[in-house]
Amino acid sequence: MKQNQVQQKEIRLGTHGEDYGSWMSNPVFYVVGALLALSVVLAVLSFTVFHITALGVVFVIAAVILLALLLWCAWIRRQYAFGGGGMMERTHLVILSHLDFDGQGQLLEVGCGSGPLSIRAALTWPSAQVVGIDYWGVDFGYNQAMCEKNAASEGVAARCRFQHGDANRLDFPDESFDAVVSNYVYHNIMGSDKRTLLLETLRVLKKGGVFALNDEMKPRMYGDMETFAQELRDMGYEDVHIIDTAQEAFGSRRRAAMMMLGDSRMLVGRK
Repeated sequence: MKQNQVQQKEIRLGTHGEDYGSWMSNPVFYVVGALLALSVVLAVLSFTVFHITALGVVFVIAAVILLALLLWCAWIRRQYAFGGGGMMERTHLVILSHLDFDGQGQLLEVGCGSGPLSIRAALTWPSAQVVGIDYWGVDFGYNQAMCEKNAASEGVAARCRFQHGDANRLDFPDESFDAVVSNYVYHNIMGSDKRTLLLETLRVLKKGGVFALNDEMKPRMYGDMETFAQELRDMGYEDVHIIDTAQEAFGSRRRAAMMMLGDSRMLVGRK
């Protein structure tokens, strides 16, 4: 584990002009910005055209709140960015540092986004073949071409394959991979039972394979994860435990909550 952590710290992604984006999606800015502009316009009209002072005050207050929200979102986006606060990269470091992988065989990332976690895994374990899958919705602007371009720029294109996939039903046979990872994916999949998603990911893991699955594990979505970890142990999984990544990756639950990830937890173990 200690050697793995040293390897992680020596890896610096995004130094060749790669585009990894941010976890704060563009549509959030567009919506909040549009509402802010609308509030300002309505406030001006209320004071100058309709001469309704009370209504103008309401829109001014709304504009101030929306401005604060927009600035908060901009701060979060900056904290996540590779060229900013680096929280995306720090979280990836924590995930792979807890993955007890010997670097031999194939590793799967469920929900690869723009590819940084898959690429970091390929750089960490030079003998591994890495597969990244994603549904690539429009919210974050990620796509397969972006992943492939980033992997080529980082020098690992020959060992990284990216393809469209659905975490609800992975397009791989049982026991296909030696390691599986995922990061802040399942909570974004609406209408799906989170434990079912976890079990579907574990389905494609070989016997003896390892996993590190990190997410915003809100109790109302996931239930009691300590109980679920025990259920996995009862099924024969080994070294299963829950890691508080809000504390380990962000430094505190309060800081993680300020970045909308206060319930960050990671399920790790061996099949």
